[in-house]
Amino acid sequence: MHNADNYLRQPLAHLADPILIHSLNNTVSSCYLGEPQSITDILSNQLHINQIMQPLTGKKALITGATKGIGRAIAKKLATAGADIACTYLHSTQEAHTLLEELQAIGTRVYAYQNDAANHNAVQTLIEKVMSDLGGLDILVNNAGITQDHLLLRMDEQAWDKVLQVNLKSAFNTVKATTKIFIKQRSGVIINISSVVGIRGNAGQANYAASKAGLIGFTKSVALELGAKNIRANVIAPGLIHTQMTADLAERVAQDWVSKIPLRRIGTPEDVANCALFLASDAASYITGQVIQVDGGIHT
Repeated sequence: MHNADNYLRQPLAHLADPILIHSLNNTVSSCYLGEPQSITDILSNQLHINQIMQPLTGKKALITGATKGIGRAIAKKLATAGADIACTYLHSTQEAHTLLEELQAIGTRVYAYQNDAANHNAVQTLIEKVMSDLGGLDILVNNAGITQDHLLLRMDEQAWDKVLQVNLKSAFNTVKATTKIFIKQRSGVIINISSVVGIRGNAGQANYAASKAGLIGFTKSVALELGAKNIRANVIAPGLIHTQMTADLAERVAQDWVSKIPLRRIGTPEDVANCALFLASDAASYITGQVIQVDGGIHT
């Protein structure tokens, strides 16, 4: 008699032999739902459970600007859901090493690349490396972003150009570089991280607001162009989130924001990561070209 427990712990390829399955069918039963079940039923149930617990198993994701805040939370969330991860950073070398260790502890394959996403040629090289290391790509998350805040009268051309390059051009570069891959495999998920500031504007952030509004228009256009190829593109627009980018806000300013948020709290990077996981999964297979605000209701 076969030891069913041992076989259940082996990769499914070991159960491909129909004679073995027939034998196990005759020797194994389960108490699922109070009814005896064959080994094939047990395996089907287990696969269903795995799909629920790790909906991104077998998927490969690239996240730009992944070493801090929202990007870091998204990388950890997708890895926990079963995805292999490629992440980029520009200056945060130590944070990148720490993230690698944390993701490896989860049990996923993970690679980190020092890369300037605003550099078109560098991104082309990056995607080639990701494809070689991970063996494919299914999910692209554009999170790289900066701020250089000034009132318009005090904002110089350099501050304008830099923010537009990092926040908007980088998304063009990565989407452009991955489009042929996604079209060839007739599937792909693009998630661009914008901001509610890109929807409503904000005094002192004309450059940041323009870059994030541009990201919304860019994503909607991509969704229209690539939808027929089964490629989905959506935007997440976070509100006030606990990150290094918002840590320098004066207490009075932060409290003023909180008083305007219907849920009366500042969001967390995990709030945004939960939305990213949903959009990356098959649960969102009929959603594209949308802007999902993770803002506690501040822009309602």
